Amino acid sequence: MGHGAAPTRAKLLLAFAAVYFIWGSTYLAIRFAIETVPPFLVGGSRFVLAGSVMYAFLRARGAARPTRTEWRSAFIIGPLLMTGGNGGIVWSEQFVSSGLVALLVALVPLWMLLLGWLRGGARPSLREWFGVATGLVGVSMLVSVDGNPANGGVSPLAALVLICSTLSWSVGSLIARDAPLPSSPLLASAMEMLAGGVGMLAIALVRGEFSQLAMSSISWRSGLSIGYLAAFGSIVAFSAYKWLLTKASPAAVGTYAFVNPVVAVILGWAFASEALGMRTVVAMAVIVGAVVTISLRPRHAVLADPAE
Repeated sequence: MGHGAAPTRAKLLLAFAAVYFIWGSTYLAIRFAIETVPPFLVGGSRFVLAGSVMYAFLRARGAARPTRTEWRSAFIIGPLLMTGGNGGIVWSEQFVSSGLVALLVALVPLWMLLLGWLRGGARPSLREWFGVATGLVGVSMLVSVDGNPANGGVSPLAALVLICSTLSWSVGSLIARDAPLPSSPLLASAMEMLAGGVGMLAIALVRGEFSQLAMSSISWRSGLSIGYLAAFGSIVAFSAYKWLLTKASPAAVGTYAFVNPVVAVILGWAFASEALGMRTVVAMAVIVGAVVTISLRPRHAVLADPAE
């Protein structure tokens, strides 16, 4: 389960806190960031900044120079994870509350279960099929025709975009399992962030976001949020996650999958006045219950959060 000396309890607690609360808070940070900065510029600048810092640091520490084949893999996986996966999140938060976005993103383990089976993996058990069905019920509770976030609703279009983003993230994660990448997981992640960030900046260019941006109009809250997403969401929490995978069981680390959405919903309610009515609370219980049913199965991989 671990490598080398056993970690101290304090280090484990700090690492779990980072994965639970920093990743859970990234949804609110994204909402604040896009208040005065267009969405794909937020995502692109965040990942290019975080990827550049991580890549430079790891190379300076002696990490081997990636090969052309490894860069090719990164430019396949990165756009699936960051551009498609995170891109759908930042776009959706223009119309959907951060807490509800986090609840829909929690469906990643359901995709992983189904995609793994379609690729020739183990057939889902009855319990796991129940988890999938329960998760879909939870999603249906959130979707409404008006899609008014003030009423705790999500429009069908926003729900579709978020479902596609979780699918993109899941496909990228599956490809990354067998793709030729550097032996250092952190270096591979830095390369994927760079590739995905470039993809998001390309979309921002096509959408005209660069011309929409006025530096003088960027609020301090948006600027600090982008810095927080890059430094804490993409570097600190992700490094803690990778470290935990070597020091704790996959089932224990995987608990982030159903803690993050709860943290996101509570933070959105407390700091952004997002609706937290009975409908949201019940849907949260249903979706989190579905994720618990599926995620606590040791044969399924632990995945990072698309909002990382």
